[in-house]
Amino acid sequence: MFYGLSKFVKNLLPKRLFYRALLIVAIPVIVIQLIITIVFFDSLWIKTNKGMTRALASEIKTYIEVYNNDNYDKEEITNLFSVYQDLNIEFIQSEKFNYIFDERWFSPLDRTLRRELKSRFGNEGYWFNTTSYKELIDIRIKYQNGYFKFLIPRDRLTSSSARIFGLWITVPAIIMVIISLIFLKNQTRPITALAKVAERFGRGEEIEEFKPSGAAEIRQAGFEFDRMRKRILRHLNQRSEMLSGISHDLRTPLTRMKLQMAFVKDKDIANKLTEDINEMEKMLNEYLQFTSSSYLEKDELFNLSELIEEIINKYNNQNISKHLPTRIYLNGRKNLIKRCINNLIDNALKYGKNVNVELSKKTTNIFIKIEDDGPGISEKEYENVFKPFYKIDKGRAETKSSVGLGLSIASDIIRSHGGNIKLEKSNLNGLGVKIFLPV
Repeated sequence: MFYGLSKFVKNLLPKRLFYRALLIVAIPVIVIQLIITIVFFDSLWIKTNKGMTRALASEIKTYIEVYNNDNYDKEEITNLFSVYQDLNIEFIQSEKFNYIFDERWFSPLDRTLRRELKSRFGNEGYWFNTTSYKELIDIRIKYQNGYFKFLIPRDRLTSSSARIFGLWITVPAIIMVIISLIFLKNQTRPITALAKVAERFGRGEEIEEFKPSGAAEIRQAGFEFDRMRKRILRHLNQRSEMLSGISHDLRTPLTRMKLQMAFVKDKDIANKLTEDINEMEKMLNEYLQFTSSSYLEKDELFNLSELIEEIINKYNNQNISKHLPTRIYLNGRKNLIKRCINNLIDNALKYGKNVNVELSKKTTNIFIKIEDDGPGISEKEYENVFKPFYKIDKGRAETKSSVGLGLSIASDIIRSHGGNIKLEKSNLNGLGVKIFLPV
């Protein structure tokens, strides 16, 4: 039960740091304001209004009792109360006194006034209205064959200090929350910037010099990220330089071997050796392609439909079917996407006769599907084939020149764009490759 409640509360809380910090600042301010308001409302404003209402009810009661005394002049009594007690009094002859109450249940003024008048004039001896006039309150008291109508200034029953207090307690709170918003925005901006840079670096984009900012802890995290980024780039550069050197060293003897093949008299042996040399050269190219750095290419907006159309047309193969919309744009590294699609179509044509390529877009994702009618692979190998240099024993792996890097390269390219790639059984009963790319 406690776990369920904790999970429910966690789901209610905002996910972003800015709004969580804002809650930490705003909730105590709001709670303090509510407590102060309730205490003031209960101990000061309500009690003050209650005393003022009780005094007014007593004055009305006194007036009626004096008015009812035949020893006093009734007109003079009315004038005295009007002048000195600020009561506008009028006696109206009427046998009917069945007005419908328009009392506001949520108004402390109405509740207090009803309670005080009821205690002095009974359940049916009074009537009042606090909404008909803006600055006056209409009170009517039953008397003999008519009733007294009292028009009383509203400030005799309510204290104007409540509005002033409400203003002083609300405005500073709003100012404090606005100041908190400004400071919190400045504090969370460096974290957001660091997250964006880390996301771009994870996708393989080139990042200019990153300057950490913000609080000491955020600066430290930024400095450590920048040091890590530089170490990774240095490692990638060293790997590329090393492999470039290996490529240069290996290509030289391969070239000499190709030249020497021309002097071999036995053509069968020469052809076999030439095939082996070509195979070695192809594997070497695959190694270099796999380890080549993608950080040198920058993102650009390009028409993905047009790019896939160009790739398919270069094959000039009638067995490749396509379903491509006219225009679907992607912001990414065009050459890497081209290399990925090429690898997947090459892989499909290597093991199958018919290939189907589909492209679609839904909401914020782009979907690419490449299917073939080859032998396919078992589901338990779906994850393994994305590993570098992994080769299966049966079906699609029986190719000498393959070193098991085609799908690894494609997977790295797609994931560097923030997407995902997975395998499934195709509609052609072969292997299907599904690619998801964020727009």
